[in-house]
Parts: sequence; structure tokens; C-alpha cells
Amino acid sequence: MRDALHPLDQRISHRITTDLSQFKDHDTVDLVVIGSGGAGFSAALNAAIDGARVLLVERMAHVGGTTALSAATTWVPGTQRGLAVNPDDTPERVATFLNLAVGERSDAKLRQAFIDNGPHAVAKLEANSALQFQVRMLHPDYLSELEGSVLRGRAIEPQPFDGKLLGPNLPLVRNPIPEFTVLGGMMVDRDDIFHLLRLTETWKSFSYSVRIIVRHFLDKLLHPRSTRLVMGNAMIARMLYSYIQRQGMLVTNTEATQLLQDGNTIQGVALQQTLPDGSMVKRTVHSKGGVVMASGGFNRHTTRRADMLPGAKEAWCPAGPGHTGKAQDLALQAGGQLGSGGLSHAFWAPVSTRQRADGSIAVFPHFVMDRGKPGMLTVDSQGQRYLNESTSYHLFGIAMQAHHATTPSVPSWLVCDAGALKRYGIGMVRPGGKGLEPFLADGYLKQGKTLAELAQQLNVPTDKLKATIDRFNTFADNGVDEDFQRGTTDYQRANGDATWHGPNPCLGALRDGPFYAVALYPGDIGAATGLLTDGDARVLNAQGVAIDGLYAAGNDMHSVMGGVYPAPGITIGPGVTFGYLAAKHAVARSRASHT
Repeated sequence: MRDALHPLDQRISHRITTDLSQFKDHDTVDLVVIGSGGAGFSAALNAAIDGARVLLVERMAHVGGTTALSAATTWVPGTQRGLAVNPDDTPERVATFLNLAVGERSDAKLRQAFIDNGPHAVAKLEANSALQFQVRMLHPDYLSELEGSVLRGRAIEPQPFDGKLLGPNLPLVRNPIPEFTVLGGMMVDRDDIFHLLRLTETWKSFSYSVRIIVRHFLDKLLHPRSTRLVMGNAMIARMLYSYIQRQGMLVTNTEATQLLQDGNTIQGVALQQTLPDGSMVKRTVHSKGGVVMASGGFNRHTTRRADMLPGAKEAWCPAGPGHTGKAQDLALQAGGQLGSGGLSHAFWAPVSTRQRADGSIAVFPHFVMDRGKPGMLTVDSQGQRYLNESTSYHLFGIAMQAHHATTPSVPSWLVCDAGALKRYGIGMVRPGGKGLEPFLADGYLKQGKTLAELAQQLNVPTDKLKATIDRFNTFADNGVDEDFQRGTTDYQRANGDATWHGPNPCLGALRDGPFYAVALYPGDIGAATGLLTDGDARVLNAQGVAIDGLYAAGNDMHSVMGGVYPAPGITIGPGVTFGYLAAKHAVARSRASHT
């Protein structure tokens, strides 16, 4: 039976108080959660559902972190919705897949805790909150060549959400990346893109597109931002909506400056809020259940980034701006330890960058919309291919850095012909082949009427670029990539073009000038190395003993995937799951303190 607070039948009329001064110094709560991304909200909302008095602390002005900027795909095998489309999946099959994909790079017991508890975490949220998911009929595991992989059912995603239900709280949700929107701020997901690209082809797509476009322009007249929320914005908005309903407490622009510690026990946290006038409010908050670290990881830490991600500029990172690692520092000072042994300290994607009109830098992750499509290939500084462009974005980013050690490949060049640009777009350039002038003028997009002209623009050897494309075109015509086996797995072919008339949906020749290119850089999209924890998400000290009352989830926690990216949504899925486990343990701890 669904909880009485679940239905989306009323608009919230009051604005949640985000002022730290609402608390008396040395106030007491059941749980403090540091960070309001998917993992932090999971911990806070699950505890609130259980009746706990919860304080959610966000150091930025907006909630959501990187989750709000993402597609919010959530990899949790075994959910009710997932099994409805893939009833043959089993926990044993999931374990086989992860054992092969991850192996000894992470603790198998922690992976099993994720497998066992993920479905319960999702079921609890769906039964007791506004967070509702949907499943696509084709959403493969990335390492689909491994035993135990599936084509559908494990990756779930949030249903769209009407932001008007948040009332005056809508501006709290972090805005999406502008370059991921259209028409001046309209968010779009896969379904929207499908219909918008076919607007003039079918009545169904025309009516669908007109409906969301009209709503968007009405929103621009009546609201400070678009209210039809999808993907990560929908996930965070749904969780915020329910958190407010549950009387959850929230402070923004607030930083944790110290953990209150007595021996091996965490008893609370010292907080500091920066007010608009630059003044500070400081409060000490005691927590009977403990403190959950879910601040997003170390990606913008002043020293840890340089140590763990050498050569990767912070300017290439598309993750949320609040991931400074300062909360991790507090946990380390309390005795916590960072994990090791992963494939990489971070998760990666090839990104392109462009300066916006306001001077800020747009960082655009090239996930699936261009690089693996027919008529596209990637070359290094010598004009030569060096990887399978259809591989997962994580392996693409790792391959860029590995190749760069021997041949300059940062940046690499994503190259296409006129036909591919028109069909798929390239990076921030939309499909259709129109409106190229601004991108050409600022150098984001390179153009050459011939391959020789493009090679000159890219400063790569003309003869090698021509030879590379001639060889690639032969592969495309035959449907077999003899060099890098592009389009040979179910995952790769799913991200190709199902309507392509060639023998391989990932391969198409580059023959129609003009030719175009965009510079790619390895961008870290999230931290993989984090605080070591046990199966209850409790942070472990150097002796492997849990620090009582200290928890970590999301990218603050050492990834159960060991720096491997085996499937879509493998950061948010474990984040939601271990947020749930942290809340469960902390609430029980708080209640035990009353006895």
C-alpha cells in the first residue's frame, strides 16, 4: 500500500527554510547529511520516511549536485520495474557480470550488499515518495560482451516531473547544463529528441513536439525557468518534493567545518553558512544517528585532484561545482581511509569545451549522440585512429590518456563529414546542419571543404589523415572495422544508428564535404576513489573498524565498481542504495540512543 504522502496531488505553497540561523547552537537531530545529490537525498529522504528529524546540508546555493546535471540513469538490478521487462535476470547473473567486470578491484562483499539491497532501496522510495522510475526496452550494460550482461532491465531512470508542484522551491533545483537544452532552456530527454528530430515526418511526433514546445514558451512567460523537468532535474525535484512533504530540513550555502568526535564516535558537526551580505552564521549540530558524507567526491579538491588525476585539467570536468572534497577531508581527519586498487581514480568521458557569452566555459560530454555514429571517427595529433569510437565513454577517456603517453592525443579530434553532421550534430552543434557560423567563428568547430583543408585546420599531417579516412571508409563499406572492431558488441550497436542502411550501424564512410571536427579532451565526470566503508556504508578506519556514526555514500564512498564502468548509471545506483543503507543504520542508531 502506498504512503499517504506519495500522490502528486498538491502544489507546495511554502518555501522550505534554508537559513542556518533557524537552528539554536547545539541543536540535536537524528541525522545530518552532507551533500544533496542523488546519494545524499537518498539518505536524507529515507531517514525522513522513517520519521527521523533530518538536516540536509548543501554547500552550494542549489541542490542536486552532478545528479541534477546528469541523465540520472540509475543502475539497480532486480527492481520490480526492471524485472517486468527482463524477468530472466537474477542476482546470481548480476554477480557473475560484476565479478568478471570488476574482479578484485573492489570488495566482492560490498558488491553483494549492493546487489541484495538495491531493489529494496528503490522499492522503498517508490512506495513512499514521489520518486518514480521508468525502464527502456533497450538499455544495455556497457560491457555487453561479458557473461551475465543484459540488454534491458537493470538501468532505470526517473519519470518526468512537473516542477510547478514545487511551488516557490523550484529555483532551489540546479539548472541543467544549458548546452543540453534547446529553445533557450527547454530540457529534453531521449523521447523528446526522437520526436523533435521527426517533427515534420509523422503526426505523432509533430503533436508531441508542439505540446512540449508550447508548454516551454508558456513557462518562459509565467515562471523563472522551464517547469517540465526530465532526467537528473526530475530525480532531484521529485526527491526534494517528498523531502519537503516529510518536514525535512535543508540549509544551503553551508559548509561542514568540523566533525564532533569522541574517540571512535562521531556525535555531530560544526556548520558555517555564508549569507548574501558576506557575513557568517555558525552552528554546532549534534546528531544522534550520525553524519552521512555524500558531497560528491574529490574532483575539485585543490591537491587531491592533482595527485590522483595528473594532466587532467579541472576546466575539462563537467561535474557539479561543489565537489571540493572538503567533506572527505573531515572524514580523513576523523580516521577514515581512502580506497585503492581501482582501474582509475575517476570516471571519464570525452568532452569538448566552448566559452559562453557570459565568459564561463561550457563543458560538453560526448556520451552517445555523435562519436559512435556512422560518418564519425576520432584521430590523434598525427591524424590516425587509435581507439574504438563506439566504446563506453569511460574507456574512451582512459584510452585518450593512455595513448597520449606515446603520441599527443589531448586534444584528439572528432571528425565527420557533412552528412553525419546533418544527421547527428557534433558536440554542441545541433543536428540539421544549420547555424554553424558562431561555432566556426570562435573555433569550436573546424571546417574544411576538403580533407586537406581540414588537416591544415587541425594541424595534422594531410597524408596520414587522408590515409586514415580511406582505410576507415573501406571498413565502413564492408561493415567490419579490422583495426578496432567497432560495432561488434550489443552495446556498441545499440548506440549506433538503427536506421543506417550500411552493414554496420556504427560504421559509415566520410565522403561528403565539407568536413568538420571538434577537439576532445578527457573529462572526469565523477570520483571513483573515495572513503572505505562496510556494507552499512559506515566509514572504516586504518584498522578496518567502523567509525561509529560516520557514513559515506555516492562518490564520497569508494566505488563498489573499482573504477570500472560496466553499465549505465553505476554511480547513481550504488549512491541511492548505500544512501538507503546509511539511513537505515543511522536511524536505528538514533533510536537506540533513546533506550
